[in-house]
Amino acid sequence: MRVVARRREGYAHDVEIEGGHSLVSDEPESAGGGDEGPSPTRLLAASLAACTAITVEMYADRKGWDVGALEVDVDATYEGHVPTSFDVILRPTGELSAEQMAKLRVIAGKCPVHKALTGSTTVNVLEEPVRPEV
Repeated sequence: MRVVARRREGYAHDVEIEGGHSLVSDEPESAGGGDEGPSPTRLLAASLAACTAITVEMYADRKGWDVGALEVDVDATYEGHVPTSFDVILRPTGELSAEQMAKLRVIAGKCPVHKALTGSTTVNVLEEPVRPEV
């Protein structure tokens, strides 16, 4: 899977995601950006919220549990511009027992983004000359 960020103007970047998706990421005005889109660290929190919701919903669907209109709230704590912790809150509207909710909290911690944030994911920063467009 490949994602490419191309500078637009200032700190704003067009982000193209393999599969035909795109978005804009920027910094807020308070950080010198134009606030044309969410900052990368806000996108990280958004990825955690979406991944958790999808993971919980997939598990609940397999079990035949009704989570209703599930809402996942992620509250990020920052030190400067760096997120230092994320609180993930599950808010299902369906009828679930205490045991089911406990299991869903465990499952929420197994979403791929959660695993990447809490595991030992390797990130390599490499340099490559820009290829001229043909």
